Amino acid sequence: MRIDNRASLLSYSATFIALIAAGSWISIPFIPVPLTLQTLFVLLAGVVMRRHAVIPVTLYLIMGALNLPVFHNGTAGIGILLGPTGGYLLGFLPAALIAGLAYERASKFVRVTGLALASLMIYLFGVSWLSYSASIPILEATILGMVPFILGDAVKLYAAYVIGERLE
Repeated sequence: MRIDNRASLLSYSATFIALIAAGSWISIPFIPVPLTLQTLFVLLAGVVMRRHAVIPVTLYLIMGALNLPVFHNGTAGIGILLGPTGGYLLGFLPAALIAGLAYERASKFVRVTGLALASLMIYLFGVSWLSYSASIPILEATILGMVPFILGDAVKLYAAYVIGERLE
């Protein structure tokens, strides 16, 4: 799928901002980080919009930083970005870019690898920031902020890939 004009870019961006925000409301409380569907829609943005997926993700983060209630369960503000979940949210940017660049290639291997690397990027940013912001060792942050989510994120990665295949 190609985005070949500004109208398409605008409509896809608005759609993915809305989907990522809606995915934040589908939340299962975990401590210290809730399980949401945001990552599915970040990956799908990369699948559909390719490298342009950074646009809706950036706008989503700006909207949340400007106190629009788009983060998990309607939270908003710089405090969320500076809190334990902030690293995961900021990890959406490189994740969208990695997934998007991978989907500019026709190779299924590259696409799956790109989705996996995108998910790992969210974990890298998230766990690192969780460790720093909560003043806990990186191993503990990994156990709290990554291990419980691996299976769910694998399902979301698979879903993004299958949906992407259907859209081709």
